[in-house]
Amino acid sequence: MYYYPYYFHVPMNYDIRQLNYWNYPHEYYGNYGYPLGDRQFTDQGPNPYVVDIEEATKRNNNFRTALWTGRHMQVTLMSLKPGEDIGLEVHPDVDQFLRVEQGQGIVRMGRRRNNLNIVRRIDDDTAIMVPAGTWHNVENTGNRPLKLYSIYAPPEHPRGTVHVTKAEAMAAESNQGRTAFY
Repeated sequence: MYYYPYYFHVPMNYDIRQLNYWNYPHEYYGNYGYPLGDRQFTDQGPNPYVVDIEEATKRNNNFRTALWTGRHMQVTLMSLKPGEDIGLEVHPDVDQFLRVEQGQGIVRMGRRRNNLNIVRRIDDDTAIMVPAGTWHNVENTGNRPLKLYSIYAPPEHPRGTVHVTKAEAMAAESNQGRTAFY
C-alpha cells in the first residue's frame, strides 16, 4: 500500500469529509479534524497532523477540547455560550495565542488581576496574543456561540483534555491543584 506524506493535495472546493476514511493510513491522518459519524475530536498529538482549523473550531461544541498536544505546544478548541466567559486567569509560564473564528465578544487583559487595562472588542478573524504572566478573560457578548482556538506554548492542559462545560473545566483545574480560574 502506498503511504501518503503527512498531507495530501485536495482541490480547494472538494469536501474532504467525502474521502473514503478507510483508504488512508490513520496513523497519519487521524480523523482529519472532523467528527466522522459519532466519532468526536481526539487529541492527535504528538503525531504529525493536518487540519482545517477553522472548520474544526466551528464544529467544536465543547467548552474546551485539546486537539493537539506536543512536547512544546498545545492547540485547544473552545466554544463559549452567549454570555459565557473563559474566566479570569493567568498562566505564569505559558504564552498563549487565541483566534476567533466565529462570534463576537470582549477580551480584557492586564498585568494585575484588578487592573485589566486592555479591553478590546473581538469578532471573526481576531487574533489575541497573551504573554506569560498576563491576566486575561474572554467573554461572549453575542447571541450565538463564540468559537475560538488557542495555542499554548508550552502545553497548559493534560493531553486529551475535553471539558464539555465551563463548570467541568473549573472542577478539573481545582482537582489538579491549579488555580487558573479566579
